[in-house]
Amino acid sequence: MVAEHVELALFEQSLGNIEGLNRPFCDRVADAAEKTAGSLLFDIRVGDTCVQRMAAIGYGVSGTAIIVMDKNGRLRAALANEDSATLVAELATWNASPLSEQARVDYCGTASMLLAKLRSSGHFGHL
Repeated sequence: MVAEHVELALFEQSLGNIEGLNRPFCDRVADAAEKTAGSLLFDIRVGDTCVQRMAAIGYGVSGTAIIVMDKNGRLRAALANEDSATLVAELATWNASPLSEQARVDYCGTASMLLAKLRSSGHFGHL
């Protein structure tokens, strides 16, 4: 149910686009988190052939929604499964760390593993 609420918030945003221009990914994800009473855990760039950005919105015991933006700017959301909880936590910790630590620690491997897990569980398969 969490992912459906995020999808609805993102759809609402698409109806409000001015002259077909999308707001920046970080603004759209933060807005979706606010509208669905979640908290933004991370917002990162992804070195993938189909996906350029990924973010997570946490909802406590209700779960975590993962939002990805493909190379064409389209957004998709899915509920993270228990298999991916450790990877989400690692990326959230990296995101909350000071910039000096972020510069030293590479998150790309963790992001790629998370995306692969989500794809293998049926999410974002054609992205």
